[in-house]
Amino acid sequence: MTTPDAGTPDADGLLAEQLLRLTRRLHRVQKRYLEPIGITPAQSRLLRTVAFYDSPPRMADLAERLEVVPRAVTSLVDGLESSGCVRRAPDPTNRRVIRIELTETGRGVLRALRDARRSAAEDILAPLTADQRDVLGGLLSALVGGPVDGVPDRRC
Repeated sequence: MTTPDAGTPDADGLLAEQLLRLTRRLHRVQKRYLEPIGITPAQSRLLRTVAFYDSPPRMADLAERLEVVPRAVTSLVDGLESSGCVRRAPDPTNRRVIRIELTETGRGVLRALRDARRSAAEDILAPLTADQRDVLGGLLSALVGGPVDGVPDRRC
């Protein structure tokens, strides 16, 4: 096994750095497109996750699916609730459980989010041909290892 010397670039390290730079760029572009909607990328992710469920999820369900601590979900729900996108509702079978319901306002925001995300993706992917985008999609699927945001590919 050979080790690279100090003057040889580390190909995997360079690739990792490129991915980090792309992630930061994607975050900046997405934030720019979400700003007019009045929602943060984290709130966007939570709202899309709530919409994924067939019935209103519990806060614990959201925390698990998003792989965050419950307190993070509480803060996000607080913000989305204050903007009228979601509402807390008691579980009909267990009064101690709170479920998170999507409101009509939230559904409208989801439609705006879909358009904003599409525009952000077009901005980022503009230099690539359709074939290159297909290849990139396959490579990213292999690296991510499954659905994005813990949500299967279901357009919202």
